[in-house]
Order: sequence, then structure tokens, then C-alpha cells
Amino acid sequence: MKNDADPADSPSGPPPEVPIPIQAIRGRGAATAMPHRFMHETRSVVDDGWDFSPDGEAQAALPPTCVNLETARSALCANDSPDIFFEHSVNPYRGCEHGCVYCYARPTHSYLNLSPGLDFETQIIAKHNIADVLRTELARPGHVPRLLNIGSATDCYQPVERELRLTRGVIEVLRDARHPFSLITKSSGVERDLDLLAPLAAQRLVAVYVTITTLDTALARRMEPRAAAPYRRLRTIGALAEAGVPVGVSVAPQIPFITEDMEKVLEAAHEAGARSAFYTVIRLPLELDALFREWLALHYPDRAARVMARIQDLHQLGPAARAAGKTYDSSYVSRMKGAGLWADLLRQRFAASCRRLGLNRERVELDLGQFRPALARGQGCLF
Repeated sequence: MKNDADPADSPSGPPPEVPIPIQAIRGRGAATAMPHRFMHETRSVVDDGWDFSPDGEAQAALPPTCVNLETARSALCANDSPDIFFEHSVNPYRGCEHGCVYCYARPTHSYLNLSPGLDFETQIIAKHNIADVLRTELARPGHVPRLLNIGSATDCYQPVERELRLTRGVIEVLRDARHPFSLITKSSGVERDLDLLAPLAAQRLVAVYVTITTLDTALARRMEPRAAAPYRRLRTIGALAEAGVPVGVSVAPQIPFITEDMEKVLEAAHEAGARSAFYTVIRLPLELDALFREWLALHYPDRAARVMARIQDLHQLGPAARAAGKTYDSSYVSRMKGAGLWADLLRQRFAASCRRLGLNRERVELDLGQFRPALARGQGCLF
């Protein structure tokens, strides 16, 4: 009688595991739930034959968005970075469903034991009590009003805001305290709060910036899949300007060989009503480096190496850093605008367009002198 041989004892051994090829996910910027930097173990996904139909078509379900409520202990986040214009920020949400693949806030999800990849755009943390906490902080006797920005890390008008209205609650608190603020968004959802923003603008208490990275709709869909389309953001600029709200455009981040239409974006934004503008270059801290490389390999494999090499040029990385594959310099001198030849050319292009269009001719000065802590406490004011 012949015994069946154990596959493990055969010369060839068991069949090798076949990794499932990474594929772009419709409506998501990241393609994988890549491990975060604090994980002690890594996992790889292999094909066991169950997630594919006989004809080879993938059957995996699209990852849903889950919103988890968090009780915030603080609302104001202090900033002492000399290359950022505001001194305090408020972020009602952690994670962002817009799914922008280049978002520098992605690595913060690692602190939650979540992936900076898919988890960042599918596991949203909503600070349900953010308005109440902010009211308490503004009412403290020692609070000094400073330049404040809403949505500096994650978009304050991402899709869940339509339901939860946490950003609206924050604006209402700032309105009651007469505390000036700016906000930045890629969403047309800001138009829902024009009833609050327009009166505040008349009192020099608010300015809004709308981010438009490109006018290329197909590129925007791949790069920031759940943000408003570029043409829709231009309409939002127009709506804000028509309501008397000072509005500017953020042409950020600039990604070499990917977003190459800065001048067209500035011209379209100016025509829509923007009167100020700024830009930054792409920065890839921590896990974002691997995530962005993964995205490039999926969508732009023919130019991926050139893009990464130019990003290294923009951050003036030396031979040792380049050899180690480093793509980011966190120093205040260069992290936002870059340094060196290519950064200078970008700066010149931006400056020339702003001069031609008349952007940034007048600085928007918000009035810090109107702040009333008594109003933040919900008390009346005699004067």
C-alpha cells in the first residue's frame, strides 16, 4: 500500500503563498491599511482563493466609513511653529473621509493604534463636546485671544459634518465670544454656514481659505477622492466672496510632475472671487512616505521615480539622506516652501502669478480687540 506523502515532506514543499496585488479602491485615496510605526508585528495579505470569483474579478467589499464619538478634554491646540500663521487651532475631527493621499496628518492616526492608510479615511473620530470645551477655555480669566484656525489638520467640513455639525457649533461659540478665526477647507459644505460667516466677516472676525490643488478633475478624483470637485470649490469661493467673506485660495500641496497647473488654479480662483493665496510643497513625514509611494506606483508608475527624486530636491536632502531614501526635512526653514533651485522656481512662478492677478495686495486683518470673555461664559455685556 502506498502512503500519501505529506506535502511538507515533498521536495517542492507546500505551494508558495501568493500575495494579493495591491489595487486602487474606488472612492479612497489609500489602497491598504498599511501598518503604523508603533506596531510590533506586520501582516501580509495572501490569496486563499475565497475573495475572487472564477473569472478572476475581485469580490472584496469597499471599506465603509465608521464615525466614533470622542469626549474631548481640550479644544485649543497651541502652535509655536514660526512658519504657520496662526497660534491656536481647533480640529473637531480626527481622521478625514476626503482621503487626500498626501495629507500630512495621516501619521497622527498611529497614536490611536490605527493605520495612517485606510483607517485614516474610514475610522473618523468626532469630538462631540468640542463646542462646550471651547466655550470653557475661552471663558478662562487668563485666556488671551490669538490668531485661531479651524481645520488645520483635518477638514472641518468633511462629509460627517453634514450630520454632526460640530464645526458649526465651534463657530457659534467663537461668534458669541467675538473671537476672530480663519478656516480652511476643500468642501462646499462651508456654504451651509454662510448665515454665520457673513455677519462675522462684516465685523472683521473671519477669513476663509479654500484649497484647490489642481483643476484636473480626474487627478483630483484619484488624489483626494471624497473632496469636492475642483469646479465646485471654485463655486464655493464665488459664494463666499458674494456674501462678503474674505476668501483666499490654498494651492497646496505642490507635487512635482503631478500638480503642474498652479497658474491656472490661481487665475480661476481669482476670477471666482479669491483675493489672497498661498502654497506649500508636499511633505512626507513618517508613514506618509510609504503610502505616497504606494499611490504613485498604482496611478503613475511611469513617473514615480522622477517625482520622488524631485521631492528630495525640493527639501535639499544631501547624498546620505538620499541614499537612505529620506524624502522629508522637518526643519522650519524648508519644510513648507522647500529650498534650493526647484523651490526657488516654484516661488517665482507663484509670485509672478500673484502680481499679474493682483492677489495678496491687501492683507486681511482680523480684529482681536473685539474678544469678550464674558460673552464666552454666556453672560451679557454692558458695553
